[in-house]
Amino acid sequence: MKAWVLHQVNDLRYEEVHLRPLAEGEALLRVEACGICGSDIPRIYDTGAHKHPLICGHEFAGIVEEIKGGDASFLGRRVGVYPLLFCGKCEMCRQQKPWRCRDYDYLGSRSDGAFAAYVIAPVSSLMPLPEGIEAEEAAMLEPFAVAMHAIRRAGLDDPRVDKAREIVVCGLGTIGLMVCMLLLALGYEKIVAVGNKAAQKDRVESFGTQKIRYVDTAGYKPQETAAVVFECVGRQEVLGVAVEACAPGGTVICVGNPHGDMTLPRQTYWKILRNELTLKGIWNSAYLGGISADTEAKDDWQMVLELMQEGRINPKMLISHRFPLKDLPKGLAIMRDKSEEYVKVMIVSEGENL
Repeated sequence: MKAWVLHQVNDLRYEEVHLRPLAEGEALLRVEACGICGSDIPRIYDTGAHKHPLICGHEFAGIVEEIKGGDASFLGRRVGVYPLLFCGKCEMCRQQKPWRCRDYDYLGSRSDGAFAAYVIAPVSSLMPLPEGIEAEEAAMLEPFAVAMHAIRRAGLDDPRVDKAREIVVCGLGTIGLMVCMLLLALGYEKIVAVGNKAAQKDRVESFGTQKIRYVDTAGYKPQETAAVVFECVGRQEVLGVAVEACAPGGTVICVGNPHGDMTLPRQTYWKILRNELTLKGIWNSAYLGGISADTEAKDDWQMVLELMQEGRINPKMLISHRFPLKDLPKGLAIMRDKSEEYVKVMIVSEGENL
């Protein structure tokens, strides 16, 4: 098959790759769509991956074409794929929190991912999709589940929570916009979206509701009024703004991957103490399909899928660019160089091969 193989930092090659045989409990998927994540940019151009050579790409969906040891009903079906491969043995896995696994693998960063025509994934990571969910939407399940995980860490998925409380989202990149869209879908009525680009303002306003208000970063004056603040940038100055915006007893959810060291001025730290704020981190998303199939509890992926089915979120609104697999470097360059405004850059299938 054709695939983009990262041999070393900034050494990405489009070449023929031979697929290994399936192991017990694995499935072969024909990739239909794969999103480029912001984390792919430093992985490819700056820091490198955990191993080389590697095929990147972890936000994807595809059709199951072969399966070895597992539910045969998956054959021929479109599936979403949970990219974190948990060990099943550590304390976090025993507590059924595999997203906190201490000895995990990961499709697209530690094992081969989906910037390819085909990908191998564990059957336990496959999420069967109902009719009507398109491949591009299914490829958006992973980042939307991350945004949902942030919301649930704040307790905002609880239907008993007052929907009129002020919620602030600092940073309107892909995940920040997804947090906004999900909050609206969950019925929140007073959302402040803080960004710094005209295109971000346009995106927020395209959601078509009076329950969300865009505020430019330069003119934002936080007033200790927000019950929950999402920091979706990963910069210390934005974390400071999040603390300033949070009401006494409120919660700051740290979502953005850090761009560098995160330090806090003394006065900001005092505010955390005196206002008794709660700071919570999030990483990845909660998926229970592979370890607790008989549970009635919904995980992040199931909640997002239900909102998609009900038409309460529209993931395709956030797809700004589409490229075939051979043109992956064009999409990567847009994100690396910020040469164009983008939200989600999607690699899409062209018939036989992606």
